[in-house]
Amino acid sequence: MAVEPLLATRAQRAFILTVILQAIVVLIMVGITFRKVDVEVDFHIPRYKTLPCYLALFALAEIFELFIAFDALRLRNVIQLLGLLLFHLALMVFAALQVHQTRTALVQLPNCDGTRSFLKCGGSGTLWKSVEPFLIVAPCIIGASWLVMLFWIKQLYGEFGWAIFHVVGADRKMKTMYQWYQIMICLLKFDFFCFTGVTMQLLILVLQKNSAEFGVTIAAIPIVLVLLILCGVAVQREIKWIMSISFVMMLAALTYFCEYYYLYKLVRFYEPSSRSQYETTRATLTTFTIVAFLLLFATLVVGLRCFVDFDKGLLASKVNTIPTRPSKIHSAESKMNNMSQQPSSYTAGVPVASRISIE
Repeated sequence: MAVEPLLATRAQRAFILTVILQAIVVLIMVGITFRKVDVEVDFHIPRYKTLPCYLALFALAEIFELFIAFDALRLRNVIQLLGLLLFHLALMVFAALQVHQTRTALVQLPNCDGTRSFLKCGGSGTLWKSVEPFLIVAPCIIGASWLVMLFWIKQLYGEFGWAIFHVVGADRKMKTMYQWYQIMICLLKFDFFCFTGVTMQLLILVLQKNSAEFGVTIAAIPIVLVLLILCGVAVQREIKWIMSISFVMMLAALTYFCEYYYLYKLVRFYEPSSRSQYETTRATLTTFTIVAFLLLFATLVVGLRCFVDFDKGLLASKVNTIPTRPSKIHSAESKMNNMSQQPSSYTAGVPVASRISIE
């Protein structure tokens, strides 16, 4: 058995090329938008901070998406490819939300054109009209690339259909346990992005550098990263005590989300006294917060399901996660060997009967 080289097939190469090309085009659109606004406004003004956040999040998202795509192909992981499709849809929603948020940030006088105010008006000849096309192109490109990715993932689904069989065999129970394990690892990767995304938005948009909350948020980044890695190691190596600690930390994080975000932050996003502070960032902060909470909750539930499957014979399959299959050369050699072992119809004489050994 031999490991098939990465990007060895047409479907794999086309899929990665699609991800790379859409990332380049989208980042160019976002960069042009950022540059046009940066020349005209001061990003230290709170209402304009949505633009640097938009650029930072999309740069992070595209790098993360490319990593997940390569990782899914390396592991022949169909579940991670399906997760990537959902992630790409979320990017499209975020890009569409950013059109509204940027307009809210730039347009303060909607019923006038550039002759009155280039910065504050929303009519022709204004800053908003100069960046609007680039903002609209981004979700359109993401949506079109999603359809192309869907086509190639269907091809990869057929190509990788043998992967779990080669890892765990034909046992249906083992196959189900391994699929839950794959879902858990996939959720941990997306948890990291959502946590980083929410944290980045809070640091850029809301928190003040001289506040205690700013320092706590900065300190939380490496801690959460280490915890996610340890949780991944625990579920792969079936280390129960580390997994138990991970569950406690997940429950603590869910409690923090409920008390801090849902009972405090989300209320502040929409209550009249602080509504204006979050006017240009409310939609994305709310969306990211809710998605991060749901992902963390799903990770806890799936983690408990994986914990139940510990010590049931799946450990060896988890450690050897890269499935293998015969290479073309080995396949050809095996076919030749099989043909050479078959009796020839052109052999002269009477075939010799096989001997039966008493032993």
